[in-house]
Amino acid sequence: MKREQVFEFFRRLAEDNPAPTTELEYIDPYTLLVAVVLSAQATDASVNIATRELFKRVQTPEQMVALGEDALREAIKTIGLFNTKARNVIALSEALIRDHDSQVPQTREQLEALPGVGRKTANVVLNTAWGEETFAVDTHVFRVGNRTGLAPGKIPLEVELKLDRIVPQPFRRDAHHWLILHGRYTCKARTPECWRCVVVDLCRYRPKTLQPKLTTRRKAEPNELL
Repeated sequence: MKREQVFEFFRRLAEDNPAPTTELEYIDPYTLLVAVVLSAQATDASVNIATRELFKRVQTPEQMVALGEDALREAIKTIGLFNTKARNVIALSEALIRDHDSQVPQTREQLEALPGVGRKTANVVLNTAWGEETFAVDTHVFRVGNRTGLAPGKIPLEVELKLDRIVPQPFRRDAHHWLILHGRYTCKARTPECWRCVVVDLCRYRPKTLQPKLTTRRKAEPNELL
């Protein structure tokens, strides 16, 4: 896309949703970090169901370590990969206590050194907790970046670096939230809902779905009408 098209792309997303944010429920930077780690290969909705009760009991690294891996595993067993995630959350909580005075660090390098924390998770925490202009690339952002032609790339890091290069002010801080939400609710994986997309004319995706699919209803038998 040309520079003016990129600006218009985000201007429209911003106009449609002036205050985007993560759909993960959290209390502070620590609970945000835990929620993001739990959200890997899981939906935000499924994570929220588990953490609503968990965060009533646990809000600090010390409380998480005291809870223990077995109890944490039980609390998050409805989330995919819960065994590995429980182990990582306990380990990262221990690392925060040991190395960071129980505080969530504010640099990507320190965040990525924590168990279970990759680049995407670090970017989410830096952006949402600390207001950094980072670009977390999940499956939605990766799809939207490639499908629309906004920031094509073969791997998430390529998409991230292109977004960092092309996204202008005043949209940089919230850009990845707009792209996530756009991919989650409009530019869907199987069938993008182009008929209600605010950036449809800027998008390079060619087989656009410009009308919603009509669902066919089974004709009722005569006795079902009684």
